[in-house]
Order: sequence, then structure tokens, then C-alpha cells
Amino acid sequence: MSDRLRKSLKAVSERYAFRTTKTVECLITGTPDDDPIARQYIPTPAELIQTPQENPDPIGDEAHSPIKGIVHRYPDRVLFKPANICAVYCRYCFRREKVGPGSEILTDKERTAALDYIRNNENIWEVILTGGDPLILSPRQLSHIMNALNDIKHVQVIRLHTRIPIADPLRVTPELINALSIDKATYMPLHINHASEITDEVRATIKSLQATGIIMLSQSVLLKGVNDNIEALENLYRSLVALGVKPYYLHHPDFAPGTSHFRLTIKEGQDIVKQLLGRLSGLCQPTYMLDIPNGHGKIPLTPCYIKEIEENTYTVENFKGKSYTYPPTQGHQS
Repeated sequence: MSDRLRKSLKAVSERYAFRTTKTVECLITGTPDDDPIARQYIPTPAELIQTPQENPDPIGDEAHSPIKGIVHRYPDRVLFKPANICAVYCRYCFRREKVGPGSEILTDKERTAALDYIRNNENIWEVILTGGDPLILSPRQLSHIMNALNDIKHVQVIRLHTRIPIADPLRVTPELINALSIDKATYMPLHINHASEITDEVRATIKSLQATGIIMLSQSVLLKGVNDNIEALENLYRSLVALGVKPYYLHHPDFAPGTSHFRLTIKEGQDIVKQLLGRLSGLCQPTYMLDIPNGHGKIPLTPCYIKEIEENTYTVENFKGKSYTYPPTQGHQS
């Protein structure tokens, strides 16, 4: 590494949190320029370039935070952020300005206040634990939160968004798994972007979590140089579904500072997603999503396969790109 590059990487790591694990490091076979694992975790000088659209709070969490640790954007669900620390720090993270070493775990008083907010809002049907990474907490802390949520009658679903079973599977101990075991429906979207991240340890960890009744989903981000091709996504989603993990969301990258080198255009993303339709089972199809900047909510970016040509008459396009009329006209095909 040249002195110039070393200095620039030091400047990046001073600006944004940097941490990997032995699990991640064992998977790295190249540089961020040619290795999809290295690109996700290793700092690069490109992170010091900020475009005008980029924003320290790109999806507008702060505007929807009525109390510390809670984001309440939708009527029936809240984000609950008990910690702003992660086991690893992804280079494209949309909360990269809010997380990192030295960031806060909610105090007992703050955690109680957040749980009271949920108790006092009977419209809250689902609680989404995020952060940071909620599995960074100790089994004792997690058990307290999970049991408290289990006791709130109007909360019917609990979701835990985590990277840890993928990037630091040894952290998922029997004690931690036991802390997650409650009566209510519990879903766990795993953050994973590439099939190479699925090691034998990861497989075993997923199976252990599933054995408790936790329903496993996946969330990915469409990233230039990581998974921006049909082969990478096909391998990822087939591997996940074979493990009993349902692909849930494929996110278009947010306007987080210093992440422009990861972003494709929406059209490029739609073209890639469109190819998934004919190549993969419906079980393997995620929803391609955009989080509208400044807190206006998520929308699907699903490619459109139908166009109205006159009242109640359409052209529809199949996975091969061929168009047909609907309702069908005898002998007509375009």
C-alpha cells in the first residue's frame, strides 16, 4: 500500500466507523476494486467524495423520532433502536453518521421510556429492532427487551434486522438464541449481499435460529461492484431459499454521505431485477425498494410489465421480453 493510499484510508476511518471480524477477513481474496466482500467492508478514498444529494440522515429518521430510540414513521409499526453499535461497519450504510465505536446503547431509563412509548400506543402492531445491530446486545439485555415486548398485548409481531449471523456468527450463542425465544411471531431479516458470505458457520447459525421458530428473511442492497449483475443475485437468492430464508427486500442505495461509488441508476437496477423474473422461482424474488429521501417512506421500484393501450386493453410483457395483448385478440401478437 502506498503512503498516499494509507493516509487517505486513515482519513476515511477517522470520518466513518471501521470494523471487520475474522469471519469477514477470511472471505476477502482481493481489494475493494475486485472483491465483492472487500468492497463492502474495507474503506476506500471514494468515501471522502460527497455529492450534493447526500445527507447525514438520508431517510429522515430524526423527523419521525418522538423519543430517543424510537422512529415512528408508519401508524402500525415503529423502529426501536436500543444500540447504535455494530459488529461490522458496512461502507454504504445509510446510518453511517449515527453508528460506530463510542456510540450509545440506551440507558435503562431510556430503554424503559422507549418501551413505555410502545405500551402507550395501541396502534403499534409491529416492533422492528434495528440500530446499529440489536444482536450486539448481551443476552440479558435482549431477553429484557424481548420479554417486555412479548407482554405488550397489541404488539403482535417483532422483527430483528441484523448483520451478525452473517458477519459474526460465533456471537450467536445458545444464550443469545434463548433470549430471542418468545411466544409472539418473530421475524429476522438478515443483511446479506453476496453468496460468498454464506459459510458453513453461517449455515449452522441460520439453522439454529430457525429451530427456535424464528422466521428468516433477507435484506440486500443493490451495490455497484458487489451484486450488480444477474449471476451474483441469482446465486445469492438460490442459496438463501435453499436454506429456508425468504428474500424480502432488495434496496436501492440511499443518499448516505460518501456512497456515490456504490449507486446504480434506478433504470439499471430495474433492468437487473427484470432478469430475475424468468430465471428464478417466485420464492427467490425480492421486492426492489426505494426509501424516498427525507423520510417520506418506502416505495417499490418493481419494473412494469403492463401498459394500457386503450380502455381495458393492454400490452403485457413476459420474462423473455415478448409482448402480448390482454385480453387476447385472436391471432394478435406484437
